[in-house]
Amino acid sequence: MRRAAVLAAMILFASCRRTPAPQGAPPEVAHDAVAETPMDAAADAPKDMNDAGAPSDAEDASVGASDPMLLHRETQDELLALFDIRNLTPAEKRHIQPDRFLRSEIGTDGPSRMNQGNKAIASHLISREQCLEGLRGVTVQTAEQREMCGAENMVPIWKKGKAPWFCIDVFEFPNKACELPFVWAPPTSAKKVCELQGKRLCSDIEWNMACRGDPEGGEDWRYAYGSKLDLEVCNTDKGHIRTCIVRDSKTAWATCATETEPSGSYPRCRSRFGVFDQHGNVAEIMMRRRGDEVVTQLKGSAWYYNELAKEPGEPTPASTPNKQGAYPDHCNFDPRWHVEPIDSAYHVNYHLGFRCCKSVTPSKSAKERHGG
Repeated sequence: MRRAAVLAAMILFASCRRTPAPQGAPPEVAHDAVAETPMDAAADAPKDMNDAGAPSDAEDASVGASDPMLLHRETQDELLALFDIRNLTPAEKRHIQPDRFLRSEIGTDGPSRMNQGNKAIASHLISREQCLEGLRGVTVQTAEQREMCGAENMVPIWKKGKAPWFCIDVFEFPNKACELPFVWAPPTSAKKVCELQGKRLCSDIEWNMACRGDPEGGEDWRYAYGSKLDLEVCNTDKGHIRTCIVRDSKTAWATCATETEPSGSYPRCRSRFGVFDQHGNVAEIMMRRRGDEVVTQLKGSAWYYNELAKEPGEPTPASTPNKQGAYPDHCNFDPRWHVEPIDSAYHVNYHLGFRCCKSVTPSKSAKERHGG
């Protein structure tokens, strides 16, 4: 078990790791043995918030409508119900049993499975009701985007004069408006969960472009929301509410409170392409090519970034102890934290989640519209 080099409250990526599973097996499988104005044109009419992945009115009334903590799921089945998997081919089913795999990887009983954090010590301040109100009038996904991406809550990304290149989840996994993101996600398992949805774990290049780019071809921005750091725009201004000990995954689970908010709770924390929470809430896993090898890339910031924030090029004040691990969380920030081969990467943490991407095959009309 690797140890963090600085105190828990000062570090972004502590070394809380699972014990690697035998090659070819999922980690710890033994647990179960198993922009914002809606368009008027009918063709581009946006999904309303229920169609775009938010809960129905009936769900609103019963799950977390006014109590933020009720959004924190307490059973494995509740977590699994937050996302769907695609239909697998017979050949694929010979290599993986989706239900068995997912039940080995997702659950509420500790850091050995991805979940929403330890509810016993977690803190969430924004309810579903408040989150939905903040998103009122925001177009999460248009009908055209839904058709192009072939999935809910994804948007296409492109460079000016080019056809759309890829689609990216609008929200952090499970990619649902006003649901809490998952944490304690090892990269290898996150990659497989994306694939089971017909997607892939995003690459750093894709993530960066979705963060900084302009669909109209304007200048890149330093941050998803603009060119100047603003800790109040995203869920980045909380700090730790209690002492966090990251000696290993068990101590982190017992002491490190996950203080996420429902995805979309900060409507201004959105890129010009329409991607939410690329700063704050949870840090994110992605893939990066290193020569002929694909390795993990961990980046983004979490809710306590105010403890570590600095602008690019800004020196770290020696007189500020809790800034020892300070770093600039701009779209192109390229850290080298916990670099591991993607097929055997098991680093997990109480603030680390992910989102998925997928390739697109634009329709003829879309290619013409974007110059392809």
